[in-house]
Amino acid sequence: MASSTRTSPTAEAASDAPGASGPSAVPEPYTVPLAPGVNAYVQPDGGWCLNNAGFVTDGDRTLLIDTAPTVRRAELLRDAVAASGAPVPSLVVNTHHHGDHTYGNGVFAADGATIIGHAGCREQTLAVGHQLHAIWPWVEYGDVHITPATLTYTDSLTLHIGDTEVRLFHPGPAHTVGDTVVWLPEQRIVFTGDLIFNGGTPFIPFGSLDGSLRALELLRELDAEVVVPGHGQVTDPGVFDTVERYLRFVEGLAAAGRAAGRSPLEVAREADLGGFAELKESERLVGNLHRAYADAEGVPLDLPAVLRDMAEMNGGRPLACHA
Repeated sequence: MASSTRTSPTAEAASDAPGASGPSAVPEPYTVPLAPGVNAYVQPDGGWCLNNAGFVTDGDRTLLIDTAPTVRRAELLRDAVAASGAPVPSLVVNTHHHGDHTYGNGVFAADGATIIGHAGCREQTLAVGHQLHAIWPWVEYGDVHITPATLTYTDSLTLHIGDTEVRLFHPGPAHTVGDTVVWLPEQRIVFTGDLIFNGGTPFIPFGSLDGSLRALELLRELDAEVVVPGHGQVTDPGVFDTVERYLRFVEGLAAAGRAAGRSPLEVAREADLGGFAELKESERLVGNLHRAYADAEGVPLDLPAVLRDMAEMNGGRPLACHA
């Protein structure tokens, strides 16, 4: 894998500042060349709203994979594409509907890009609207225009950027109900969206625990060599095992908690995270337990309870967003 441009000393110092928040509190994004015409765009440190993107180009056309949570960050992404020598993206694929991956759609649509996604992604993008504003109202998002996919698919879709084949497929409800995996078979590179977190706690309240486990099996079957997760550093397929171990951990906690008549918050508070304590955003555990409980009981997810309990697990403080 080619070397990448990393963070500046000032950005690293800001990220360590006590009480720091906002864009200056985290390292700067960087581009990782993966193969000729294929790049990942990483936004450290991969926490809440600091997602990854990517782009594929043949020098004449550019396909962008996901956008960013603010207009400023979407413009930085656009600048990074231009700095690589690639044309302005004419196609944008959303791996799912969450605002950190879709809020920047409008920036690229204004340049003429067609937005592509699973039918469920389009539906949810429209349904939830300015979702991030409701959770983190203090973030400077800019003038975000909710821009859903105008080209949708249900099972799979194959695109060609020059000689590069880009396969999109829906793994079923997993991280969300409208996930898309972006697979480059010749280069053996997979962009997973938030089916995979590298160094961060997986997050499934908007999807399915069982579906997330099934999605991992589909990802393994690809026999990829390079994995671009939705959050965290570019990695290899070994990350699939880490995510599965965590999901099995959630599965076991949920089964025992329901049998004992304990709430997701009670179970999460008493859980021994062991090695999973090293994963960022450990407060997501209680949200994942809410999903597992809801699936087992056949009831809708109580989203206000998820957000309230995650804040409780975060020491009673709002969830940290540095977008």
